[in-house]
Amino acid sequence: MYIYNTLTRANTDIVPKKSGEISLYCCGPTVYDYAHIGNFRKYIFDDLLRRTLENAGYRVRQVTNLTDVGHLTSDADEGDDKLEKKSSTEGKSVYEIAEFYTLAFIADAEKLKLLPPNMPKSAGKNSNYLSATDYIPQMIELVEELLQKKHAYITEQAIYFDVTSIPDYGKLSGQTLESKEVGVREAVIVDSNKRHPSDFAVWFFKTGHFSSHTMSWESPWGEGFPGWHLECSAIIHATLGEPIDIHTGGVDHIGTHHTNEIAQTEAAFGQVLSHIWAHSEFVLVDGAKMSKSKGNTYKLADLEAKGFNPLAFKLLVLQAHYKKELNFTWESLQAARNTLDNLYAWADLVFQHSLLPKHETVNLDELLAFIQEQLENDLASPAAIAGMLGLTDLPLTYNQLVIATQKLESLFGLGLTDRIDITSDESKLIANREKFRKSGEFENSDNTRHQLEEKNIRVEDTVNGSRWRRIS
Repeated sequence: MYIYNTLTRANTDIVPKKSGEISLYCCGPTVYDYAHIGNFRKYIFDDLLRRTLENAGYRVRQVTNLTDVGHLTSDADEGDDKLEKKSSTEGKSVYEIAEFYTLAFIADAEKLKLLPPNMPKSAGKNSNYLSATDYIPQMIELVEELLQKKHAYITEQAIYFDVTSIPDYGKLSGQTLESKEVGVREAVIVDSNKRHPSDFAVWFFKTGHFSSHTMSWESPWGEGFPGWHLECSAIIHATLGEPIDIHTGGVDHIGTHHTNEIAQTEAAFGQVLSHIWAHSEFVLVDGAKMSKSKGNTYKLADLEAKGFNPLAFKLLVLQAHYKKELNFTWESLQAARNTLDNLYAWADLVFQHSLLPKHETVNLDELLAFIQEQLENDLASPAAIAGMLGLTDLPLTYNQLVIATQKLESLFGLGLTDRIDITSDESKLIANREKFRKSGEFENSDNTRHQLEEKNIRVEDTVNGSRWRRIS
């Protein structure tokens, strides 16, 4: 199995440091607002990667963080803390903000059937997602290491990582310090004591702009709070240990966040942070970038308000390769919903034993292996989904259909195996209608169809027999 490695700019074989086990770290959300569909594309990518690895026989140890402190509005060292800013606009404490949007994120993740992280939580808040504020002691220890090894320095406002102290800063993006410096405007450098424009804060002091910052902790250098980049390095060190096998994120993390993670971890511990870095692309809306000013930053709730199952969005995401931009339109979502409905109708054939073939004519193992192979080829989900859709027109026996739906559900998490069952009376009506149709008793067939529609069941005729689905 291999995946594209941003660090090497080439497809890389996945060779775990511990045989049969994968250590996977997935950058999680900043819990100051609802996650939007662009955010969830990345988490669907994480889910697909995890499912593919597990279906390939690996035990996956997944850690995902929740940023509840230190993420500034600029993604760097300028602006306000996102949670503090939200706290002031909503009139709630930062802890209430973090708790509310954490629960909202987890609820949305469950609607998308995303596998939750499976590493134990530290202090115990929400599922196995790890909150940054549970790891403040570990972050302080990391800063101490950086200071001791002369990779960080102290000013009146903050403690900064010295990017010139390591020879390969920027290796993830391929951008040199010289090229980054050209793009820096003096106007955004709020601390004149920074030695280099690209130096980044690992610890902010409760002074100046942040003198009234609500969240703060005592440290050997004074009261303050951690920088955003610090938390992932500290959490990885405390849970998975360096080097990990795979680190994921969105492409927007390459140039700053992940670059800084690599720098501080390798400087402090003398270890490679991750062997493989995998990044998913952006979601566009009607060909344009999402922005609040354009009103096109959709949440799952916006999709549900228009009657769409969130899993239709998941299928839409899976129909595009993770390394390519996805253009979201309501028309494309409708097409994905139609496809998902057809998949559900196919999966529901499992309730109609009498309508399925009695003898095997299809090599199911070969077809399922093909789908798995596509995913092991840099998560080629479009080809894998096409392979899945190809199965729906094949004459599978009952046992084969059970095996196929269970395997596909384990690979994609689309709700194929948890459909609402039908009553025995409804099952008999469907079977009777099929018998009427095959014997040419069309009036009885139509009457039975109407009886089913009164029970909110729609029957569709295909070359392989009748399929049914619930209607509302």
